[in-house]
Amino acid sequence: MSDKDDAETMRGRPCPERVNSLFSEDELIEDYYDQPPAANDSSCWNDYGLSTLQSSGTVSSRSSSMHSSSPEGLDAPSQLLPIIKAGWLDKNPPQGSYIYQKRWVKLDADYLRYFDSEKDTYSKRFIPVTSIARVASIGDQKFEVITNNRTFAFRAESDADRNEWMRTLQQMVDERKFKGLNRISLFQLATGTLDLVDKCGLLELRGFKNKLYVVVAGDKVFLYKNAEDYRQGIGITYIEMNVGNVKDVDRRGFDLTTPYRIFSFSADSDQEKDEWVEAMQQSIAEALSNSEVAEKIWSVEANRFCADCGSPQPDWASVNLCVVICKRCAGEHRGLGPSITKVRSLKMDRKVWTEELIELFCKVGNCVANQFWAANVPPSEAIHTASRSQERRRFLVAKYKEGKYRRYHPLFGNQEELNKALCATVTTSDLAETQSLVFCGAEVSCFSGDPNFPNPIALAEQAGQKLQMEFLLHNKNSEIPRVEAGSSEEKHYSVILPSVTHNGFLFKTPSMAKLVHERKSREEFSRRWCTLNDSIFSYYENDRNAVPNGEIKMEEIVCLVNNPPDAHGFESTFEVYIESERLYLFGLDKLEAIRKWVKSIAKSFVHPRADELLSHDFERIGRLQYKGGLNLERAKEGWFALTQSTLYAFFEDSDKEEALHLKKLQELSIQGDSLVLVERRRTLYIQGERKLDFLGWVAAIQKAAGSSGDTLSEQQLTELDIPVIVDRCIDYITQCGLTSEGIYRKSGQNSKTTSLLEMLRKDARRVRLKEGEHQVDDVSNTLKRFFRDLGDGLFTKEFCQDWLKAAAIEDEEEKISQYRRLLSILPVVNRATVKALINHLYRVQYFSDMNQMNTHNLAIVFGPTLFQTDGKDYKAGRVVEDLISHYVVIFSVDKQEMRKQQDEITAIIKMRIAGSSSGTQQAGDFICTVYLEEKKTEAEQHIKIPATMTAEELTFEILDRRKIVMKEKEYWSCFEVNEREEAERPLHYSEKVLPILHDLGTDSFLVVKKQLSMENMLIYLASRVGDSKHGMMKFREERNLLGLGLSTGFHDRYFILNHSCLRLYKEVRTLKQRMPAMENSHRPEKEWPVKNLKVYLGIKKKLRPPSCWGFTVFYENEKHEKQQWYLCCDTQMELREWFATFLHVQNGGNVWPSESSKVRASRTQQDSRLGNISLIPLRGNENEMRNSVAAFAADPLTLLRNV
Repeated sequence: MSDKDDAETMRGRPCPERVNSLFSEDELIEDYYDQPPAANDSSCWNDYGLSTLQSSGTVSSRSSSMHSSSPEGLDAPSQLLPIIKAGWLDKNPPQGSYIYQKRWVKLDADYLRYFDSEKDTYSKRFIPVTSIARVASIGDQKFEVITNNRTFAFRAESDADRNEWMRTLQQMVDERKFKGLNRISLFQLATGTLDLVDKCGLLELRGFKNKLYVVVAGDKVFLYKNAEDYRQGIGITYIEMNVGNVKDVDRRGFDLTTPYRIFSFSADSDQEKDEWVEAMQQSIAEALSNSEVAEKIWSVEANRFCADCGSPQPDWASVNLCVVICKRCAGEHRGLGPSITKVRSLKMDRKVWTEELIELFCKVGNCVANQFWAANVPPSEAIHTASRSQERRRFLVAKYKEGKYRRYHPLFGNQEELNKALCATVTTSDLAETQSLVFCGAEVSCFSGDPNFPNPIALAEQAGQKLQMEFLLHNKNSEIPRVEAGSSEEKHYSVILPSVTHNGFLFKTPSMAKLVHERKSREEFSRRWCTLNDSIFSYYENDRNAVPNGEIKMEEIVCLVNNPPDAHGFESTFEVYIESERLYLFGLDKLEAIRKWVKSIAKSFVHPRADELLSHDFERIGRLQYKGGLNLERAKEGWFALTQSTLYAFFEDSDKEEALHLKKLQELSIQGDSLVLVERRRTLYIQGERKLDFLGWVAAIQKAAGSSGDTLSEQQLTELDIPVIVDRCIDYITQCGLTSEGIYRKSGQNSKTTSLLEMLRKDARRVRLKEGEHQVDDVSNTLKRFFRDLGDGLFTKEFCQDWLKAAAIEDEEEKISQYRRLLSILPVVNRATVKALINHLYRVQYFSDMNQMNTHNLAIVFGPTLFQTDGKDYKAGRVVEDLISHYVVIFSVDKQEMRKQQDEITAIIKMRIAGSSSGTQQAGDFICTVYLEEKKTEAEQHIKIPATMTAEELTFEILDRRKIVMKEKEYWSCFEVNEREEAERPLHYSEKVLPILHDLGTDSFLVVKKQLSMENMLIYLASRVGDSKHGMMKFREERNLLGLGLSTGFHDRYFILNHSCLRLYKEVRTLKQRMPAMENSHRPEKEWPVKNLKVYLGIKKKLRPPSCWGFTVFYENEKHEKQQWYLCCDTQMELREWFATFLHVQNGGNVWPSESSKVRASRTQQDSRLGNISLIPLRGNENEMRNSVAAFAADPLTLLRNV
């Protein structure tokens, strides 16, 4: 059908109803012509719009336009990309139809955009100027805008208007080519050279028939018709997130709300929706960051482009070098260290940017700085916006660390003259000369010769040169550039990597800046011809192209992941992580082909000294920073490979690999930016030098270290190869339930058993079974259910029948011999578990006179459980009974091991007698762990907490156990520590401990230590006048704002604290108003009763408090409604005064006991026979226990034999 036929057909077709203003005629035409272009089709293709959404940029946002202009319709403080030309043009629709629609067209320095009308907020299409190849006339007032992939046809009202548009457009295109401005389009982004996108993928948008390709980048969200349009750089629109808000709607849906319309998105899954919402909330946070400093510094033309690569609108800076830089260069600057460059954000680090520093950047900035630092840069070594991380790092090391391109001062090398010249220059306004002198070796702290003004900083202050002072202060400890042999960037590859060659077709997704959580469908992959040669991995459009779409250098790879089968749309996939925080995903349906690629890439980037790691069938391999051994000061680099539940490591100071069995770790936790792996003999800290691959390692190691199936070998294990689940349950019952009547025969609550077993299976290491929190019968039932649900059983399906047959052997010696043989052929974990369980049951039956569970009764319960039968086969119970009865012989228990068990049982019985005879075993007693001075294993003390125990009594209990004598003016207290909030609260000496324990969360604990500031607080309280306190503090309230969590920043507020309440005033009051007598003359903004406040010392660091002297305050009213806020003081003295006043008013002036020694002396002394053994509540009467102890005292071995 011809174009004309198409047009006639459209005229005859009924026009669909227009449901909202988002649609327009050419969008409806597009629905009719819904034929996407071929990927490799380079012919002219008339473009058509999708919606009336507005756009003024593309995803090259962080370089060309992400900060370039305010959204249409908003009063922006400045228009960074002014409109060069705007007006009405006719735009032809798709497929060359003769129907034209009027469009309002705008051209700025970066984009050509068109709208339905001049009042529209959202554009129908944007075209990057960088993608325009040429502009051509096609007659009748028409002209074409020809890009690398498509052709857009427009018609003006006259030839003159057409010629003006063509001239302006062509001039813009030529200027960009001639000047070589480093503004990046999405066409470049498709090659994977930029780290700009935070989240991208397909989403449904209400009102559209097909899914749109959505990209979150920086402070904007971009919409594209499909992934192909995204790669070509031709978009629909973007949404400025400084006017956006995100909220959940339903299970998969969420709304992005702006003043102009609501964008209703729908994701494919709950998890994907959460990731999109999180990405958009982060975008809002970035958009709401303060641009005031950036606007002032950008007012200087040279500061509008990165000093190193030329990217526009750079929003980072090095405050000591006085250069404004982009985000990618800022990341590499950080790698040089703060002694060379101190990196700060123009938008987020508001405290740093004083008026003097802003003025300094306007006076010096990129222009003056580069006249010094980049005076001799060869064109071949210069970097540009698309440069890779390795190239940037190499350039920045040469520029700032080595000073390779600097303009040398004539006095360079003459230290004395340099210092004299600096002392003279700082008294003038010549900042360029000062910069040259300092970075050519002049000493900022040199002696000036004048005792009154001994150094250049003092001279500058005396001369009134504030900018000189500012520059010198920021460079007081700066390192002077010097060329060193073998720079740090080359340390990883001081040897030549092996050259591996491989090639073939692979399917590839666009590179990503986040971990791949959702499954990628086949449609999201593009087929590419890939080659690995000379340590460079290249991918091409096809096997005939000579120019690659992108490259990955082997030295840039930090991690390689071989995904499990069918993780994505292809049978086999692998991931490549590079230093610049990008992730590449490749796939094929051929498992063997993927294995060859993975092995080839691994061999190409893994250091030759660690090639032993390549012999493993690894799931993940790469390099990480670590700390370990005796030296924890410096992080070292190691190579790691993860294979199932084993982490193989090749450390810097080792000549062979070491294996860490992750399922046997004693602890696995995250502390700050480190993953902590604790084994019995060592602790290893793995650090995240790069966030992206580190998060992948953390998730993979946590998964490998957890329980992964329903067989014994797949569980978390102790060092003795016993599942941690079994060990935890046995230990708890040994401590708390050996004398519980009907133990293992009684069933606990089904819901509690199910919940506990689920927690233990998820991560048994983190579960701590405590008396009071868990019931004995629930724990025993959990252990039985675990064994009953084992996939392969305790005795394994292979040998299960052999065990049952052995029970029928009549000859006792032969039967025991058969049991021993069967035990020896069990898998290691099964064998260790059988021994641990039978040892436990052997102990349980010792207390059969109290728990009514002798050997026979235990066998009846555990026989069907361990052999997973219905209970009808008596031989299952016979096996268990034989194993318990002949435990010592079958398991070869020696006398030393037997003696250890006897001692443990004796200690338990002694504790029981002591508790009963003294009458101290009260209902409601609670056993908890309290630490002495710091939280570590060797500082643990297990204490029985009666309902009447006070914080003072608990403190003395701990000190007595450790035989610590309280000296004069030592103020020992019990503290409640909240690790999540990074805060602590000293308990008042009269506070009851038990209610506090019941309210402790999983992130809190009690610790006894010295209260170092108490003496100063008591002196302050004794010397002050009146009972109230008032003054300024910085205040921050925890509340939600646009779904972003915490409110913005700390603000100055005036507070008055008296005996009844704490009052907050927004405005600073006059001195007269501040007088306590006039407290009621001014209405407070907020007021809280003192009795409802809990005040903790400390504020969590992620809130960036303005000082380290702060409080975290919790408030709860009678309705149990809770609030939380933070207060900051300027000095430690102010902190002490405020906290002392809080203690004083909350406790009626009784802050510290006047006669502590009397309280200590009157306390009931602990029975010395008990030593430091943890108190364990037991059951039974006193006579039964005394008989048991008497039997043990007479002949322990005889008693054990007569079971």
